[in-house]
Parts: sequence; structure tokens; C-alpha cells
Amino acid sequence: MRCRRSSRGFAIIDLLFVCGIISILSGIALPRLMMAKGSAEAASAMGSLRVIGSGQVAFAITCANGFYAPSLTKLAQPPLGSTDGFLKGDLGFADAAVKSGYTFQVSATPFALAPATCNAIGVGQTGLAFKAGADPLDSTHTRYFGENAGNVIWEDTASLWGGMPESGDPATGHPIKF
Repeated sequence: MRCRRSSRGFAIIDLLFVCGIISILSGIALPRLMMAKGSAEAASAMGSLRVIGSGQVAFAITCANGFYAPSLTKLAQPPLGSTDGFLKGDLGFADAAVKSGYTFQVSATPFALAPATCNAIGVGQTGLAFKAGADPLDSTHTRYFGENAGNVIWEDTASLWGGMPESGDPATGHPIKF
């Protein structure tokens, strides 16, 4: 009696060969995919900082007599008689908002002579200038961003939030040119 080998199906060696090719291709593609993800998150962070800066300018011009909102939630607060604030979406739900792999914060030092605003922020609570920061949640990302009343987005390899002045250039980092 002779055993005949069937030509139907795959042999185990064929399956191992295909798995090996898939793992090699995955090993090549995965680092590039992670780089692309980091770049996309950084681009989203820069876009969000532009939205925050534009919202601050609109708030200062139309609602606060030239003063800036002290936080993200105050910037998102709608003026009396309106349903839309100066900051829409998920950035205005908390003072430390998380979006696209970054944590966003805004602050403005209260100015005692600042008038009340159209969205019920009391007297002396808004600031002459502001600062905003975007720090990545993942420590492997090395792109940190900041912005202030100069409406220039700055980038550095360490957090800009602590040392970012409310106006003028920070001590570290470089401006991003669009």
C-alpha cells in the first residue's frame, strides 16, 4: 500500500512561510505607522491651539473689552442670550482638556480692573494676556506646544506650559511657521 499525498489544502510549511512574510512586513510597517500617528496627533494639537487662540481673540474683541478668558471652560461659556461660546467642541468641557493624545490648558492672570464680560465672567477675573499649552499624553512623543497672546505657536522637546509667558517669547522652543 502506498500513501498518496493530497494536493488539496496547505502544508504546515506553507502556512509558516506565509506567517513569516506577514510578520516581516508588519515589522517594517509598524514603526512608520507609529510615526504617522504621532505626526497626525501633533498636527491636531497645533490646529487646536489655533482654535484656542482665535477663540481668545474673538472673546477679547467682542465680549471682554480687550481682556482674555482665564480658562477653557470660561472661553466656552456662551454670552448671555446665545447658545454658542467662543470655543466649541470637546476643548471647552474641562479646564484641562484631552484631545488627540494631548492635554490642553489655558490660563490668564486676573487683572483687578478688568470689567465684567458678556458671558457673565465677573469683574477682575479676565486677564491682560493668556497662555495655552499642549502636552502629549504619551511620553514617547517629543513635541510639546504652547501659545500666548502673541498668537504664535511655539514648539519644544519639553513642556512649554510652565515657562510660557502670557505675552512675548518663551525662554525655550522655536516658533512654528505655517
